[in-house]
Amino acid sequence: MKRKTFLKIVVDIGMTVMLLFLMTYELIGAAAHEWLVMGMFVLFITHHILNRKWSQCVFKGRYTLFRIWQTTLVIGILMTMIGSMYSGIILSEHALSFLPIKGGRAFAREGHMISSYWGFVLMSLHLGLHWSMIMGMAKRLVKEPPTTGKWLLRGTAALIAGYGVYAFIQRGIGQYMLLRNHFAFFDFEEPLIFFLADYMAVMALFVCVSHYFSKGLRYIIQTRKIK
Repeated sequence: MKRKTFLKIVVDIGMTVMLLFLMTYELIGAAAHEWLVMGMFVLFITHHILNRKWSQCVFKGRYTLFRIWQTTLVIGILMTMIGSMYSGIILSEHALSFLPIKGGRAFAREGHMISSYWGFVLMSLHLGLHWSMIMGMAKRLVKEPPTTGKWLLRGTAALIAGYGVYAFIQRGIGQYMLLRNHFAFFDFEEPLIFFLADYMAVMALFVCVSHYFSKGLRYIIQTRKIK
C-alpha cells in the first residue's frame, strides 16, 4: 500500500471516530468537545490537501448523476463545517476563549446545532460513497468469506441499519436538523457506550443508504452507455 493511500485511510478513520465523539458534546464535557473540534479541523484540512486533485477537477469534465451526487455532498459538508467552525468560535469557552468575541450566542447556538447534525448525516452519506472501495481494501487484508458468510454480513448490516432508523427517531436527530428542538438533550446517567452505539447505528444507516443509492446511479449511467 502506498504511503499516501495509507495516510488517507488513517485521516479518514480519525475523522470518523472524532465525528462520533463530537456528537456526545455534554457527555464528554465542553472543553474536550472544543479540543476535539480543533483536531477535526486539522484532519479536515489534511483530508482536502491529500485529495486536492479532486478539487482541482471540479470544473472539468462531464457531470454524471453520480458526480452530481458526490459534489453536492462535498459542498454540503463544506457548508456545515464552515457553519460549525464559525458558530463554535463564538461559543468557545476553552480552546478559543482568548478571542475578543461577544454577542450573537443565541444565533450561534442554533447555527451550531443545525450545522453539527446536518454535518453528521452528510459525512455519513459521504462515507457511503466510498464503501465499495473500503470493502475492496478489507478483502486484501482479510480472507473473503464464503457465500453464506457474505449473506450473514449483509444481514447483520441490514439489522444495524434498521436499528439506525429507530435510533435516528429516538434520539430526535431529525428534530435537531430541522431546529424543531433548539436544545440538545443528553441523559447524563446513560453510559457513553450506549450513546455512541446509537450514533454508530445511525451512521451505518446513512452509509447503507448512500452506498446503494450510489450503486443505483452507477447502474443508470452504465445502462445509458450500453444503449
